[in-house]
Amino acid sequence: MYPLFRLLKISAAGLAGKRIDPLAFSRIRFLVWPNDIDTNFHLNNGRYLTLMDLGRWDLALRTGLVGLVIKNRWQPLAGGVAIRFRRPLPPFRAYDMTSRLLCWDHKWFYMEQCFVQDGRAKARALVRLLFKGRDGNVPPADIGRALGYHGPDLEIPEEVLRWQEMVEASR
Repeated sequence: MYPLFRLLKISAAGLAGKRIDPLAFSRIRFLVWPNDIDTNFHLNNGRYLTLMDLGRWDLALRTGLVGLVIKNRWQPLAGGVAIRFRRPLPPFRAYDMTSRLLCWDHKWFYMEQCFVQDGRAKARALVRLLFKGRDGNVPPADIGRALGYHGPDLEIPEEVLRWQEMVEASR
């Protein structure tokens, strides 16, 4: 079941909140609810991915990306996730999820999303996304400029380069 009430809460906060820079961190506080846990009594591995949707939604709202997507009728698409589960998140405990844009190439945006509890990383994911427009894929650099980023090209971290190589090798 999709966490609709969490989505509504994040949407209201994102629309009412201060706009952030496209390279800033989004931070959302969550609680592990009974409907989030699996038979091992910790946050279900599938729920991580669903909650990561909410983190990307918060970042998109607060950077102004949602407005651009609606205005230009772009379709955001996730192209892959690589996640590492480090430690369990037990029921009824609060944790933070951070989301941030790491870099982009000619086609993909690459993001990092982390689940943190008591100052310790519980899970960390890399996500790649693209935006489709009427004429095909929208170049990420164009979206970055539309969001107000006019700095130098972002350096692609080594871990993203390795992930790109792994994805290419698996084709």
